[in-house]
Parts: sequence; C-alpha cells; structure tokens
Amino acid sequence: MSNDASFIGNIPRYYDEGLGPLIFVDYATEIAQRVAAGNPARVLETAAGTGIVTRKLRDALPAGTQLTATDLNPPMLEVARAKFRAGERVEFQPADAVALPFGDASFDAVVCQFGVMFFPDKPKSFSEVYRLLRPGGRYLFSVWDSHRYNPFGRIAHQVAGSFFPADPPQFYNVPFSCHQIDPIKEFLIEAGFTGINAAVVSLDKAIPDTAKFARAAVYGNPLVDQIRTRGGVEPERVVEALLGEYRREFGADPGRMPLQAIFFSATKPS
Repeated sequence: MSNDASFIGNIPRYYDEGLGPLIFVDYATEIAQRVAAGNPARVLETAAGTGIVTRKLRDALPAGTQLTATDLNPPMLEVARAKFRAGERVEFQPADAVALPFGDASFDAVVCQFGVMFFPDKPKSFSEVYRLLRPGGRYLFSVWDSHRYNPFGRIAHQVAGSFFPADPPQFYNVPFSCHQIDPIKEFLIEAGFTGINAAVVSLDKAIPDTAKFARAAVYGNPLVDQIRTRGGVEPERVVEALLGEYRREFGADPGRMPLQAIFFSATKPS
C-alpha cells in the first residue's frame, strides 16, 4: 500500500479525536445501518482505522454476528480495540486490503468506509472482496466526493501547498481521488459483481471547535509527515493558516461545513 496510507505515530489519536466526530462518525452510522439491513452473519471490515465504523457496526448488528476488523496499520487498530469491552465479539487483525488472509466465501458482507482511495491496486481490492464473499453476499463501501463538495479537503490542500509551491504536499488529493462513479462501476463489473448501486449522501455539519479541527486536519493524517519531510516549515504554521481559512469559509465557532460522500453497494451473484 502507498505511503499515503501510513497512519502511524501520533496520527491515530488526532485522526480519531479530531477528525472522527466531524467527518467520519455520521457516515459510519449510515453505512453500519445499511450493512445491518442485510442481516449478515459474518462481516468483514477493511481499512477499519480507529474503529469508528467498527463501533457502529457492533452496535447495529445482532450480538451473534461475527465481526472482523482489519487495517494495514496496527497503531490504528490499537485505538480501535480500546472502544470495545471483552465479549463483544470483534476480532482485530492487521491486513492489507489487496491481499486479505481469509478463505474463499468466508463472509456475508464486506464493508469499507473511505478506504478504497488509498488502495494502490484498486481492481485487485475489488477482486479480493469478491473472492471472500459467499454467493449472494454484499460489498458496501463509501468514497469521498470531490474537493468541490468537500471544501475542508480543498482548503487544506491549498493551504499546505502555499507553503511549498515548488513541491506541494499531495496527501489531500488522495482521499478525494475516487469521486467519478463510472471507473468504480467498471472495477466492480470486472470483478464479477452485479446489482451495483451508487448514492450521493450530503451532510451539513457543525464545527464546534474549529481550532481542534484544523489541528487534526494537519496532524491526523500523513500530511504532517509530508510537511516535516520537506522541512523549513513547522506544522503549527500550517495549522494556524488553515484555521484562518476555515474560519473564513465556515464562520466563527460553531461553524458549518458541507460534506458529501458516495455510497456503493454491489452483490456477488448467487
């Protein structure tokens, strides 16, 4: 998997506490409900990160449902583990989404929130899910829509780039790189899926603490490492500039920002 997906060090904490409540948790609730509606007995989550979706899945699924959560980065899964009590039937396992260590037809549903964009071999990731699903099983996943509909990402990309005009950090291009529906549809069809659906899901989100959000937008993902690698600019300077732009765009606390994601579902034929 590419370096853009290296969520290590202090990144998981900023990601979970600063970004999770604002840009991830509402979509996590939505996708968990969609998964639970299919009454699956065995569920796999890929790119589970700090367990934001995992927690919502466990809450939405019957207690007897087997739930396995995987992520490439063990430090993210350590944060996720802390969200669960003993006996809640969640298995955590480090795993690469393009080479999953499970047998064929092992799961009734596979779910992935905002992970596909980071997979270096997207066709392989779809064929892996197809292999793991039982006939009739469903793949449910979400991707961010473009910068146009998610100004928090566009602004973060522009602000970070303004400090390094000769070599702008590229992290904030990656999460928004799969907003075109047709290429994803083609990947799914080529993998063998049918019953493909796509739905645009928009939110209007309050920002109670813009300073905390701006800090997490820098420190809660690999952007902070890209800044440090280039050198000459402290990440706090980027945070300060980003905070000013966020307040200009979204207003004083509590500000409001639009979010937009695309939810996909697809079925492995029976």
